[in-house]
Amino acid sequence: MNLNLTKPLIVFDLETTGLDLVKDRIIQISYIKVYPDGREERENLFVNPEMPIPADVTKLTGITEEDVSGAKTFKQLSAHLAEKFKGCDFAGFNSNRFDVPLLCEEFLRAGVDFDFTKSRLIDAQVIYHKMEKRNLAAAYKFYCGRKMEEDFEAHRADQDTEATYRVLMGEVDHYAPGRQEEPEQVLPNDMNALAEFSKQNDNVDFAGRIVWHDLKDAKGNPILDADGKPERIETFNFGKYKDVAVRDVLRRDPGYYSWMLAADFPLNTKQALTRIRLRESKLNG
Repeated sequence: MNLNLTKPLIVFDLETTGLDLVKDRIIQISYIKVYPDGREERENLFVNPEMPIPADVTKLTGITEEDVSGAKTFKQLSAHLAEKFKGCDFAGFNSNRFDVPLLCEEFLRAGVDFDFTKSRLIDAQVIYHKMEKRNLAAAYKFYCGRKMEEDFEAHRADQDTEATYRVLMGEVDHYAPGRQEEPEQVLPNDMNALAEFSKQNDNVDFAGRIVWHDLKDAKGNPILDADGKPERIETFNFGKYKDVAVRDVLRRDPGYYSWMLAADFPLNTKQALTRIRLRESKLNG
């Protein structure tokens, strides 16, 4: 079954020097750009991380220092990738928790303010775990009917990207209306629905330092907007201002903003905080 797209979808995977959003870097990025008319574009790039690749990463991925030594840095690739990704939604496997946040960090380090808030983020792993609770290899076996090791080389971004794309299409087909008896096992072939289903938290920034909370009245009842949905506000999720609205902290303790910008927080957290500050400044004249 083809995906029902209203704009291009980037199905992608990263290989990295590690799992730290602040310190680690991308060493391989692979993506499939799927257009609403069904056309597909593929690109697989090694990336020079400008830091040593740990031995355990080389053992896991097979990517060596020699593979990336002559490759472009992410900064050199950033303009090209930003243009390719402009106006697209994103899909991956565990992408909402790791790949998208790290990709965002790399863009920001390169001086590119790529706004992921304008994209729908679809995580095939979240869909799979909520439905079947397994991993990529089991997902491939379940949805595609073959063992992953028969078709792909493990732990390579281009191979995992291809497998993820097939799993996502298999998920949409498997949970299509009319294919499942239980209503809770049905997923529409719609990017809005898939992105909503992929959500695992109410984070404002990818690291979860700032989260959304429902606004409540004096009696503790949710305040609803014109559409009948709860109004929400950004609140800090750590430290001495945990559960306090960001806008209130910015008013009462403006030095806290400067402290966060100077501290060792992910750039995306600082970006989200700055956007809130600029918005509040405009609202308050």
